[in-house]
Amino acid sequence: MPSVLVAGGAGFIGSHLCDRLVSDGWEVTCLDSMCTGSPVNVEHLSRHPRFILRRGDVRQPVDWAGELIINLASPASPQAYQRARMYTLTTNAEGTLSLLELARRTGARLVLASTSEVYGDPEEYPQRETYPGRVNPVGPRSCYDEGKRYAEALVTAAVAEWGVDGRIGRIFNTYGPRMNPGDGRVVVTFVQQLLAGRPLTVCGDGTQTRSLCFVDDMVEGLVRLATYPNLTGEVINLGNPDERSIFDVASIFQRVVGRSVGVEFLPLPPEDPRRRRPDITKARGMLGWTPRVPLEEGFLRMWDWYTERSLRP
Repeated sequence: MPSVLVAGGAGFIGSHLCDRLVSDGWEVTCLDSMCTGSPVNVEHLSRHPRFILRRGDVRQPVDWAGELIINLASPASPQAYQRARMYTLTTNAEGTLSLLELARRTGARLVLASTSEVYGDPEEYPQRETYPGRVNPVGPRSCYDEGKRYAEALVTAAVAEWGVDGRIGRIFNTYGPRMNPGDGRVVVTFVQQLLAGRPLTVCGDGTQTRSLCFVDDMVEGLVRLATYPNLTGEVINLGNPDERSIFDVASIFQRVVGRSVGVEFLPLPPEDPRRRRPDITKARGMLGWTPRVPLEEGFLRMWDWYTERSLRP
């Protein structure tokens, strides 16, 4: 049976990806340092005969052999990576290099889960894969932004020099069950505030935009990127082009779950991107992929998941 290594597999997106790969018949090895991931996210897979959980650091040599490596290893929320800047940088740099060396030794295909943050605060809307970005290398987000940009450069070099079958997926804002309640990202923050009956905190005037993709759709995109043939060296945006203002997101969330708590405005964080919207022309054409879960449905599914757990004794 085919074997896959999911680095960062106990994280939010990684754990959902492990679910999908196990369901598809893969033998899944989940490797995670648990810096921001949690064994709880994959606990339901612990007794499955085709799932292995390994605690480990991708910056160290990895002993594994199989057909596919998917690298999601990195803190991803601003709160998490700004608390661990050196760890974030070295995980994306040394960790990606370590996994590329593993792919070279074993002949495995490697998929890098990159990020829309490589575009920085963009001047192009929507963002195409050819847009080089506008990133501050010494700004408060640089450890993540530049870490991912360097990881992309490593994959590109390994494809050209080592003949590795490397692919890059640039993940835009994703939400859904299993997000860390305290990681500071907008949708899960709204969930926690609604559960507590507190006003939803909106930074700035709320006109900054995000394009939110439900995690099931994101996993589908990653699986297609990882398994489709003839994509060596490709860089593909994965995200939902349905662009909404943060104020609209707050309003929709309250309406969907039937709770009205109002909005509290806070200062805008430094270098917070004003607009985010992916151009997914390549994903549609090469992967036949487009997000299918409407925002309202995704919000309700996420709300139900957190509500159920908040009611447990």
